Amino acid sequence: MTDDIKKEEVKTEKKDTKVSKGVEALVNEIAKLSVMELSELVNALQDKLGVSAAAPMMAASNVAAQTAGQSAEGTSEAQSASGGTQTVTMTNAGGNKIAVIKALREINQNLGLKEAKDMTEQVPAEILKDAKAEDVKSAADKLKAAGATVELK
Repeated sequence: MTDDIKKEEVKTEKKDTKVSKGVEALVNEIAKLSVMELSELVNALQDKLGVSAAAPMMAASNVAAQTAGQSAEGTSEAQSASGGTQTVTMTNAGGNKIAVIKALREINQNLGLKEAKDMTEQVPAEILKDAKAEDVKSAADKLKAAGATVELK
């Protein structure tokens, strides 16, 4: 029994956080859930508590980027024709959204699970803007392999 306590103390010291046994048990149960079950849990908690896990600035920047992309559509086509930068837009997430979410997070490691999931549900979504041709091709290939439909501008 004493050895168990020492092991638990070492674990909490490494994490620099102290949690109650109830919270620790809850965390252990949540860790057993699948990605889809976690998504359902997040949605249920958001509904129950009346909160949102989405970053407000992220949503505003996405709207601004889409608006800017639509107004500069002719400019980006001219740039891509001349070998400049291109934009990747996902027009349809396809049937396997989990694979598309994984591809999105691989393309942009800064995307959280929630943000990537939201992108699959709110198409058309701008994935890469003003990126180099090789990055655009790589991103488009990953998304197409996952089952998404993409458009290059």
